[in-house]
Amino acid sequence: ADKKGKPGAEKAGEKLELSPYIANLVKKFELDLKRRAVVGSSECAVMTLTVMRHYVSKGKHGSVDALLKGVKTIGKRLAAANRTQLTIGNAVRRVLHIIRQVAAELKQEDQGGLTAIQGLPVEIDRSRSLMKVLDKTEPDVDLKMSMDLNARQLIIDEISEMVEDIERVYSHIKAYSVEHIHAKDVILTLGYSNTVMHFLAEAAKLDREFEVIVAESAPGYDGHKMAKLLAKAGIETTVITDSAVFAMMSVVNKVIIGAHAVLANGGLVARSGAHMVAAAAQFHSVPFVCVTGLYKLCPLYGFDQDTFNDFKYPGEILKFEEKFAEKVNVQNPGHDYIPPQLVSLFVTNFGGNSPSYIYRLLTEYYDVEDYDL
Repeated sequence: ADKKGKPGAEKAGEKLELSPYIANLVKKFELDLKRRAVVGSSECAVMTLTVMRHYVSKGKHGSVDALLKGVKTIGKRLAAANRTQLTIGNAVRRVLHIIRQVAAELKQEDQGGLTAIQGLPVEIDRSRSLMKVLDKTEPDVDLKMSMDLNARQLIIDEISEMVEDIERVYSHIKAYSVEHIHAKDVILTLGYSNTVMHFLAEAAKLDREFEVIVAESAPGYDGHKMAKLLAKAGIETTVITDSAVFAMMSVVNKVIIGAHAVLANGGLVARSGAHMVAAAAQFHSVPFVCVTGLYKLCPLYGFDQDTFNDFKYPGEILKFEEKFAEKVNVQNPGHDYIPPQLVSLFVTNFGGNSPSYIYRLLTEYYDVEDYDL
């Protein structure tokens, strides 16, 4: 069954015993994802963590191994419900990493690994490195260790802290705007992004005069919404059509956009049209900056424009009432894949990083065995 892929996963999911409360919670969220009732990267991540927190608290698991298998099985179901929302898988991988981390720390504590001064467990770094491989000093996780109330509470506290970090991500990211936006700058952005809007609005509070050019991002035209909010914040704003991006790039100092997901190779998945903006920025030697939260960091790779794309309603481009609509094939992609060579810098809630450093962040946030859910 395992060799066949999906059937094996379904059988594993059937063996998982869930209480009626947890089963209903998972099923409801799964249906919401399939119906696109829950949209947005942060909303999907927070809801996934909430489900996992309930499962850790009230689920039936006697050991670390049982908890890991249960979390992974539920995570597979949720990730399969909407494969374009990569933050669901990211949240599940982070929970798996937390469970192993807590188990390793408790094992160290049981073996007497306490600090001499504070009497607290030593925080263990389980990230992979060449030195640990050569020295064989990587701490093992006791998969048979029982999940008592203390262990569960530690895991629940870590998950709750993750939820708070996601909810406070805008306040953390916008604090770095002072380092990247300067007086007399001309900044170009594409469409509407909550993260970018907070980032630019915070810089405007510092009495720095700068101008923002907003590409309208057809066919949704949410660049108009972005322009209105920036104008309310006192920022000089200009709206342009998407086709005028290349012509306007010669007067731009830097490009700042948000991201749907940051991939393992340092590339990113962003809204449709972002690849055109990135290519124009590279041609004019303009820095291309992506502002995003680390909860969007994904250990998967994108090799083409279709890997993580989501095709939207074609009626946004061509109305079905048109006489020739039946004879036309209309594609309305929701996202673009931008390779790492087009990205200059990532600004996250923990500071700025180059695309080449993403691999290191992955080792700190996730375990290698969880990359493929």
